[in-house]
Amino acid sequence: MKKIVLLLLLSSFTFKAELPELNAKIITYLDSVMGKKVDRGECWDLAAGALAYSGAYFDRSSMKTVTIYGRELNYKKEEVLPGDLIQFENVELAWKDGNTTYKETMGQHTAVVYKVNGSLNYEIAHQNTGQWGKKVGLSNLNLNNLAKGKLWIYRPIKEKG
Repeated sequence: MKKIVLLLLLSSFTFKAELPELNAKIITYLDSVMGKKVDRGECWDLAAGALAYSGAYFDRSSMKTVTIYGRELNYKKEEVLPGDLIQFENVELAWKDGNTTYKETMGQHTAVVYKVNGSLNYEIAHQNTGQWGKKVGLSNLNLNNLAKGKLWIYRPIKEKG
């Protein structure tokens, strides 16, 4: 039993070390602000703080575009990693659990992948939510339940220049 616990403990440290450098720094940043309000508490303040902390590229000149967080991934074909950033636009998730139907909506929202639970299933860190208010918290995001809307997932890239 001790060997299994030690192996699980070591594997969690190993995974973080295997992340690309910028992604690992973003996770370190998220750990440091969990439960706290970042900047004004807006959702994209968390992404901006994480990118600044890690030294990743962030196009501060065009805040109205959604292509500001790095290299866009094809999340249906490419591996999504902790530390990747997500931009939501009019997203609706819908799922059933027994006889109950659940629905969650995100108009314009930004989050960061904190953990990968499985195929298209993530734990995300975000703020400015109904559940966490203006503080950073974690929520499950299962894209298998995506009913409508668009989202983009970005891999952080090094600061230009």
